[in-house]
Amino acid sequence: MPANDLALLTEAAQAAGEIAERYWRRDPRRWDKPGHQGPVTEADLEIDAMLRDRLTAARPAYGWLSEETEDDPARLTAERLFVVDPIDGTRAFLDGDTTFAHALAVAEAGRVIAAVVYLPMHGKLYAAQAGAGARLNGAPIRASERARLEGAAVLTARPALEPRHWAGPPPRVQRALRASLAYRLCLVAEGRYDAMLTLRETWHWDSAAGSLIAAEAGAAVTDTAGRGLKFNTPVPASTGVIAAPPDVHSEVIARLA
Repeated sequence: MPANDLALLTEAAQAAGEIAERYWRRDPRRWDKPGHQGPVTEADLEIDAMLRDRLTAARPAYGWLSEETEDDPARLTAERLFVVDPIDGTRAFLDGDTTFAHALAVAEAGRVIAAVVYLPMHGKLYAAQAGAGARLNGAPIRASERARLEGAAVLTARPALEPRHWAGPPPRVQRALRASLAYRLCLVAEGRYDAMLTLRETWHWDSAAGSLIAAEAGAAVTDTAGRGLKFNTPVPASTGVIAAPPDVHSEVIARLA
């Protein structure tokens, strides 16, 4: 990986934030994607075009995978791949909420090696490079050291705690949620929450950047079967995502139905 991939992602994420701020709370045009895939705005599309132009011009050999770009199977033959969500949390963005994020990653041979998640309205830039730890605005961050699931602070949607998903009684946790899945992973990396879990099919552009940041901060990050996340697959999705300190993560996997 070129030594300055992380710098490239950082600069691009900050440029994305500048575009988002121009549209935020200004009633951007919006459309609904087919198949109940949620809304998309003119801000998403402008950011997507900017990121693709900027990143692929700097790294023409890298493949491209973005929520807002039609998928090109040519990415499967690329040694390295950009995985991008121009705005993670578009509904929150439309509602005038501040917790949307820009999520940018580089994957190599199926694993993420550089990642940035940027929340422009909070001035929070999370970043990680494989083997080099995770940082928030330049300062090192670590996941919590919690050892028990019961009573843990967990970012998850309410349906994930329904009894049908658990082999026994659902865990009693302090539940919260954020619109951006990438941000949820970063909040686990920061130690502000003990764990996050989503049991639904999860697109790679939602999970790629945050998964490396959480893992580099010391969290275990897998799908719901305990398998490591693999990127640049023909179908760019995983069977859910779980991120937590190792002991809590093991307990979640053991207790899921």
